[in-house]
Amino acid sequence: MQNQPFTFQLPKDANPPSVWDNHITRRLSSMKGQYLDQAAYEAMLAQDDTLLYEVYEIQRPHVVGEFLQGVSIVHPGKVGDEYFMTKGHYHEVLETGEVYYCLKGQGMMVMETPEGDWCVQEFRPGEVLYVLPRWAHRSVNTSRDEDLVFFFAYPGNAGHNYGTIERQGFRKLVIEQNGQPAIVDNPRWKQG
Repeated sequence: MQNQPFTFQLPKDANPPSVWDNHITRRLSSMKGQYLDQAAYEAMLAQDDTLLYEVYEIQRPHVVGEFLQGVSIVHPGKVGDEYFMTKGHYHEVLETGEVYYCLKGQGMMVMETPEGDWCVQEFRPGEVLYVLPRWAHRSVNTSRDEDLVFFFAYPGNAGHNYGTIERQGFRKLVIEQNGQPAIVDNPRWKQG
């Protein structure tokens, strides 16, 4: 962990940033129950525990006044018709926003509030996406063959609540339909 102000280089491809302290990998097995087509999920998992995405974090104290930041890489692929995606989360401190800056690839950010509002935003290189406080969010790679790479930053005391999404899912899914990304209702979504 840095004890002085610091700079770092953001990657121009699917490499980690020039400075990072923690490398998190999420494989298919960590997404149990998150994909609509459970038969396709189980068949794919029986073949290989595929790496879906990686997170390179710059460690900072998890306290008010600090910013946690890093780079995420969501690899291309699908489970059935549904694109590879991150687990998605609310922040434990619900009134916390987050900033994303797309470096490479193309994708979508699926978002929703506990009150039922939802939004899906396209995500392309050079675009900054601001996720408002109270909004759960999940990144989806809609490319056929290119990594989705983005920088993120959020307050150090925000925390992550993955449990709500693991239990109920998101209201909307991003699937491939006629060769294009399409936003559809999630028939497995459950009211929390």
